[in-house]
Amino acid sequence: MQGEKRDIIISDLLLLLVAAIWGFGFVAQRAGMESVGPYTYNGIRFLLGSLCLVPLSRKNAVLSPTAWNQAIPPHQRIRPLAGGLIAGVILFGGATLQQLGLQYTTAGKAGFITGLYVVLVPILGLFMGQRTNRGTWIGAVSAAVGLYFLSVPESLEINPGDILVTAGALFWAIHVLALSWLSPRTNAIRLAMIQFAVCGLFSLCIGLVIEEITLHGIRQAAIPILYGGVCSVGVGYTLQVVVQQKAHPAHAAILLSLETVFGALGGWLLLDEHLTFRAIYGCGFMLCGMLISQLWPPPAGKEVQTKIE
Repeated sequence: MQGEKRDIIISDLLLLLVAAIWGFGFVAQRAGMESVGPYTYNGIRFLLGSLCLVPLSRKNAVLSPTAWNQAIPPHQRIRPLAGGLIAGVILFGGATLQQLGLQYTTAGKAGFITGLYVVLVPILGLFMGQRTNRGTWIGAVSAAVGLYFLSVPESLEINPGDILVTAGALFWAIHVLALSWLSPRTNAIRLAMIQFAVCGLFSLCIGLVIEEITLHGIRQAAIPILYGGVCSVGVGYTLQVVVQQKAHPAHAAILLSLETVFGALGGWLLLDEHLTFRAIYGCGFMLCGMLISQLWPPPAGKEVQTKIE
């Protein structure tokens, strides 16, 4: 019994660390664009993240040479390369919209708006024949009210960055649904590694065409790039995969939702960003909506959705 409690505490602390890493990643994303363009930043950081998963992929291949879900018939299985291409294109859409939006909005607001994917996943899942519950709709209404207070000031002038990040949240939700379908049908670690590489290559190719990429700029943005690639993508994803094998699902849902809070905290501490009382009020509604959507008892057979980003 004591051993189980200790494992739960350790898992919870590690999930809290993952939320902090991802939350402060919004700060790194904003800081990085002071020296390089959004496509260049995303291109380098996702390629770095893909490289970080190479050792884990090799170890997985040695320990589990047949890493397919045996419950999936052979004719329904998908090669990691094919799955990675599909997921990588969707990831590219979400990451690009988020990064472009961060040019015009704060890290704290971007963190909360991106968190909308948690509410959007079960709603979009209805189109895939998935069941949902009352908590989804309560959470969606709460999040929508919060988004209004957060992004629409009394002057009714909407920040274009908030619109871009909101559109990105839709892509993140689609990405989660795509992974929930792809992951059981292929090697999940290789799927993640390939999708990061695809997203990075697409981003870097566009950056080479429309942005001015210099060695000086990359050096200036080295710390944000390393944090975004190694910590947010490599370390964050690896910890999530390892820890959630033993973590309590409800604990994981609550702790990973704190990513949004850490994003706002990081923006305040490191970028001197400040939220108005109206925005803080909206953040509270959004966080409540995310938690209600995740913690409401799911229909039979439905598990808590997580992200790979």
